[in-house]
Amino acid sequence: MTGQPGVADRTPPRPLLSRIHGVLGATPPSERRLAESLLSDPEGFATLSINEAAEAAATSTTTVVRFYKRLGYTRFKDLKHDLAQETLRDRLLTRDLPAEASDVARDDTLEQVVAKVARDETLSISDTADVLDTTALARAVSAISGARRVDIFGVGASAVVGIDLQRKLSRIGLSAIDWPDAHTAWTSAAILGEGSVAVAISHSGQTTDTVEFLRLARAAGAATIAITNVTDSPLTRHAEVSLYTAARETSFRSGALGSRIAQLMVVDCLFIGVVQADYARSVSAIRSTYDAVQSRAVRG
Repeated sequence: MTGQPGVADRTPPRPLLSRIHGVLGATPPSERRLAESLLSDPEGFATLSINEAAEAAATSTTTVVRFYKRLGYTRFKDLKHDLAQETLRDRLLTRDLPAEASDVARDDTLEQVVAKVARDETLSISDTADVLDTTALARAVSAISGARRVDIFGVGASAVVGIDLQRKLSRIGLSAIDWPDAHTAWTSAAILGEGSVAVAISHSGQTTDTVEFLRLARAAGAATIAITNVTDSPLTRHAEVSLYTAARETSFRSGALGSRIAQLMVVDCLFIGVVQADYARSVSAIRSTYDAVQSRAVRG
């Protein structure tokens, strides 16, 4: 597998709301207020003039200009056009769910909580499907299929996704290890070498322990794969292949549900690709592991 650190894989255009979530942590306070105003009511924001948008966020029109240029637009009306189109698409996609603000409020009923979580996770999966580059996915599949060993690392919610990938790969007979501790992950990464693959999972792409794991693995000669939500991040600079999510995070559930469901979707696509790469052997292994568990359950 070839590639240069810091060179991102070509990816389809990311949904606008996902891009805004992606830059939220790196924006100045005045732009952050504007972004939060937009995210609280995207459909309403799309109807505002530049002066009204500035007033709603208690900021200046100059800040609005800086903000839409940060997102890659040259005109405010182009941002509003894309925002209107995306909110319309979201409404059609989730037409069977209540059309209300997605963030969970303190006084929401459980029925409202279920509806809002379902809406955000549906959109996270849909947006991730839109941005997931199948060329990059194919490279990741090829690397893992031919690896003598796959090391996996993530922190927090991403660690749960790492465990899921490790168990899937182990079930089809691949040598896969998920490291629960940063220090052991680093010592392993430092000696991986050629023929091995390191998979790092981080929603923000900035988790220090995860970035260091991938850096050490790359320096040791292993092939490196990142699963992240941020296209230009410290993690992707050490990845030969980057697989991007487009999670819908909210302030109430940040880093817990939206990112995880999107990452799990990428892991499922990656795993199925690996199964297809050696279908007969993989299916045979799945049957054998299934039979082993079933026979034990019957005896028990």
